[in-house]
Amino acid sequence: MASLELDFQSAMAWINTSGWAGALILLVVFVLLGLLLSSGLRRGVQLIIERDTDGRIDRLGAGYLSRFSQVFLWGFVAMLYAHTVPVLNQLATALLASVSVASVVIGLAAQSTLANLVAGFSLVLYKPFQLGDRLQIAVPGGVETGTVESVSLGYTVLLTYDNRRIVLSNSTIANATMINYTKTSPRVMAVVPFSIGYGEDIDKARTIALDLVKHHADVEEVVACRVTALSASSVDFSMTAWCRDAGTATGVKYDLLESIKKAFDREEIEIPYAYQNVILHQTTTENAVLVDNGPDMDTEKVTQQ
Repeated sequence: MASLELDFQSAMAWINTSGWAGALILLVVFVLLGLLLSSGLRRGVQLIIERDTDGRIDRLGAGYLSRFSQVFLWGFVAMLYAHTVPVLNQLATALLASVSVASVVIGLAAQSTLANLVAGFSLVLYKPFQLGDRLQIAVPGGVETGTVESVSLGYTVLLTYDNRRIVLSNSTIANATMINYTKTSPRVMAVVPFSIGYGEDIDKARTIALDLVKHHADVEEVVACRVTALSASSVDFSMTAWCRDAGTATGVKYDLLESIKKAFDREEIEIPYAYQNVILHQTTTENAVLVDNGPDMDTEKVTQQ
C-alpha cells in the first residue's frame, strides 16, 4: 500500500496542485479516470447480462446495483481528488469539526432522496416485481396499468399500452398496493360481460357467445359462460377465457363485445338498454304529458295548462 501511494505521488509530482492551474489539470485527469471506470463498469454489467442466457441473473437488481456502484465510484473519485489537492484537503479537515451539524442538515434536506434510495434497495431485495412485469397500481389520476421499464436510484418508470410513462418514486411504489399480472405466469383471464332481455332464450344466447369465443384466435382456453345476475330488466352473463397476457385479454374482451352485439342483432336477441318514451295525451280540460321511463320504472305525468 505504501509503495502504491509513493508511485501515485511520484506520478503526480510534476503537477503543482497548490495552484489553481494544477488543480484544474488534476481535475480533468480525475474526471477522465472516473468516466473510464464508470464506462467499464457499465459495459461489464451489460456483458454479464447479455451472456446470461438462462435468466439466472436478476435484471432489476443488476441494473440498480450498477447505478449505485457508479454513484459510489464517482464519490470515491471525488474524495481521492480532494485528498490530492492540499486546499481541498485542508477544507475537508476543517469541515470534520462541524460534521455532526452538517449531517443533520443534509439528512433533513435529503430525507426524500434517502427514502427513495432505501426503498430501491427493498425493491431489489424483496422483488415484488421484475423488469417487464405488468403492474396495476393506483395513481393520483386513477388506476393505471403498465409494464416496468426501469428502476433507478430514485424512481420507477412504468410504460403503459398507449406509450405513456408513469414515473413513481421508489418509496411510493414500495408502499403501494399493486396487482402484478405476470409475477408467476403471464396468462390472464379475459372477462366479457353481456346481457339479454327476459324474453330471450338463455341457452341460445350462451351458445352464440361460446361459439364466438372458441373461434377467437387469441383465446387459449374457454372457461365458462354463466348467468351472474337477474337484474331489473336484464339477464346478465359473464363469459371467461384464458389469454396469453393482460394486453391480449383486453383486446379479446373488446373484440367479443362487438362480435356479440352483431351476432345478437342477426339472431334478433334483445340487448336491454335504458330508454324513455314521451306520450302526449289530449284531455278536455288540460294537456297531460306521460313520460314512460321503460319497463322497470313508473310512468310520470306532467300537466300542461
